[in-house]
Amino acid sequence: MARIEPVPAGTRRPLIRLTFAMARRRFGGRVPEPMRVAARHPKIYRSYLGMEMGLDKASLVDDRIKELATIKAAAMTGCEFCIDIGSFFGQEHGVTEAQLLDLPRYQESPHFDEVERLVLDLAVGMTRTPVDVSDELIARLGEHFSDEQIVELCGAIAVEQYRARFNWALGIGSEGYAEGAVCARPEIPAGAVATA
Repeated sequence: MARIEPVPAGTRRPLIRLTFAMARRRFGGRVPEPMRVAARHPKIYRSYLGMEMGLDKASLVDDRIKELATIKAAAMTGCEFCIDIGSFFGQEHGVTEAQLLDLPRYQESPHFDEVERLVLDLAVGMTRTPVDVSDELIARLGEHFSDEQIVELCGAIAVEQYRARFNWALGIGSEGYAEGAVCARPEIPAGAVATA
């Protein structure tokens, strides 16, 4: 349960009602709790929706690759909601169960190719504090992706950081999107995160 009361699904505010209806279509009849909590502050909510819609329309990078990167970032931050929904959408876009299970050891796993490992290196570097992304890594990514595609990858990973930290701070946990399916595992050190 979130630490701040989510906006009720039947709210009278027109923009929020419209976006909740759109969310229900996309998320199997549910409005994700992070949306309902963010809707408490309409200006923040509009900004958040703008980021999400922009990323949703960005299509220079294969969705499967972006999902892989964001699931890795979610696993590293330990965000239950992000791991749950990311694992669900990742599998819809072609991320395999073996890849979800092998994310902690992606460097040695036979389930990832060279490009996927580079993208996961980017996710790891961007998720670390402080950020640890080298010129060499960007140059190596540039052998496989255009500048615009690298920007799209960085944007997707950065927005995942926003989601994860927002959800952790406000106590938003898993909602069962990946229930019954294989789900990525948190990769944070034991005791490193306050209880949600």
